[in-house]
Amino acid sequence: MNTGAIWAIYRYEMGRFFRTLLQSFISPVISTSLYFVVFGAAIGSRIDEVEGVSYGAFIVPGLIMLTVMTQAISNASFAIYFPKFIGTIYEVLSAPVSFLEVVVGYVGAAATKALFIGVVIMVTASFFVEMRIAHPVPMVLFLLLTCISFALMGFIIGIWARNFEQLQLVPLLIVTPLVFLGGSFYSISMLPAAWQTVALFNPVVYLISGFRWSFYGLADVPVAVSLLAIAGFLALCLAAVWWIFRTGWRIRS
Repeated sequence: MNTGAIWAIYRYEMGRFFRTLLQSFISPVISTSLYFVVFGAAIGSRIDEVEGVSYGAFIVPGLIMLTVMTQAISNASFAIYFPKFIGTIYEVLSAPVSFLEVVVGYVGAAATKALFIGVVIMVTASFFVEMRIAHPVPMVLFLLLTCISFALMGFIIGIWARNFEQLQLVPLLIVTPLVFLGGSFYSISMLPAAWQTVALFNPVVYLISGFRWSFYGLADVPVAVSLLAIAGFLALCLAAVWWIFRTGWRIRS
């Protein structure tokens, strides 16, 4: 494997991130604070606890997942779409670099950015609520798998998109609604029985449930099922990326 090529792509993408570090740092801090003001204060004043956990602390895993998913998608999609837009993608494709090295460079950088923002949100949340991490190793595992999986998804979206509007189409119309309806700010056990069944068809439920379990030991679905869900999604994204480079779909044309 050409580690030099991977490092060059990774360093270039991270350099763009560090040039706007202040914006990248302040934005999640402000948005996290607003979420706690709106959800923690307004709704939390009516819901003291959810399964023995204060409501403010309960929403932290969902808030982290919401931001990590959207940031991983947006960073990866823009990173690969912009070279397509200005035509420099052909320099990468003509270089002695395999598709695996290209994916590792771009997706690795996007996942790193999302992970950084997730940590910033976690630190910010600690100033508002008292958190505990019951299972730190699974927490890190869920966070890493989510960052990588959704960065891969963003990479696919960036290749599929034909304009900047399409870059925002999937995150805004599909991912964000699924996260809000996936138990990010509530437990699906609070829903009527019929809606609980409907919620189980939402794949994001399994990710948030497993991530919340790593904090408080609470889960809406079995943890093993959550791990299988995120592993299956990762495998699906890898297969899609392999097919894209194998066929040259929307890259060579």
